[in-house]
Amino acid sequence: MRAAVLHEIGQDKLEVLDDIEAVGFGPGKVRLRIRATGLCHSDISAMNGVLPQPAPFIPGHEGAGEVLDVGDGVTGLSAGDRVLVCWLPACGACPSCKRGQTQLCLAGFMNAGTPNFKRSGGSSDVFGFAGTGTFTEEVVVGAGCAVPIPDDVPFEIAALIGCGVTTGLGAAINTAQVEAGSSVAVIGCGGVGISTIQGARVQGAAQIVAVDPVASRREAALRFGATEAVSPDEFADAKQRVTAGEGFDYVFEVVGKSATARTAYENTRRGGTLCIVGAGAMDDNFQVNMFELFFDEKRILPSMYGGGDVLRSYERAIALWRAGRIDLESMITNRVRLDGINDALDQMRTGESLRTCIEL
Repeated sequence: MRAAVLHEIGQDKLEVLDDIEAVGFGPGKVRLRIRATGLCHSDISAMNGVLPQPAPFIPGHEGAGEVLDVGDGVTGLSAGDRVLVCWLPACGACPSCKRGQTQLCLAGFMNAGTPNFKRSGGSSDVFGFAGTGTFTEEVVVGAGCAVPIPDDVPFEIAALIGCGVTTGLGAAINTAQVEAGSSVAVIGCGGVGISTIQGARVQGAAQIVAVDPVASRREAALRFGATEAVSPDEFADAKQRVTAGEGFDYVFEVVGKSATARTAYENTRRGGTLCIVGAGAMDDNFQVNMFELFFDEKRILPSMYGGGDVLRSYERAIALWRAGRIDLESMITNRVRLDGINDALDQMRTGESLRTCIEL
């Protein structure tokens, strides 16, 4: 089958091969036919080494498609079922799951170090990003990674819900718990940032300031619910104008860099909330001094995969989409076939598209 493969970490181009096989099918596993997958910035971060991932690997973790076959012991799934791919499934038995923090379950990461693809003839193993790898026509995953979706949810919408939408909405709703009437700033307005903006709007924020260096993303942020959109150089003026210089009630960092996290901290009011949503590098350290940490009493809240039970978050996203409270169709500004993936990568890096849908 066809798949897009990164041969070495640090390369910026994927090679579309037609000799890839999905391996590992057996008890507790399902084989999926991928119909659509999103191109998320986390895929690029894995390609350039910001996020740890062994190579060669097939990127992609936002996927949706159909069940082709189920292994022994799998219940609740049958061939033909429409599903989205959950890249971080909960085991239900670990301490995090028992506390209701299923987004912190590490069971899914245990599979990330096992190759789930190979080149035909067994010449080499190939990993799937985050234990999945959805830039391919078929994939074998644990049954917990295949979440049934209703018939009225298109595959491309389901793929977005599988990560970016859930992450952004959850940051505003679950983690920060944005209060109605509050002031919000969102730094970084790609797909996850746009979802964060929509989450803040759903929560009833009065002012939502979008901050991004790319003009097209600022324009998009206004369409998705931001009350104004500014470049990083204009952020200080927006803080003064919107909050009389006090700082925002909530600031979301959706970039994954210590420099923007520091900017976010400085633009959060005393007693306000800084929410870290972006996934950054292990050697990029965010610093605050002990006096300001004590004196300003700002809450610093990291948000992992939306900060809540992902299955419930999927259901909520679908309900909000059906009710017209969030716009998911308009987030897909770039649609390509698998052969066009490298052009889509270039557009993602330059900020020309909020999110690419790859149709397989």
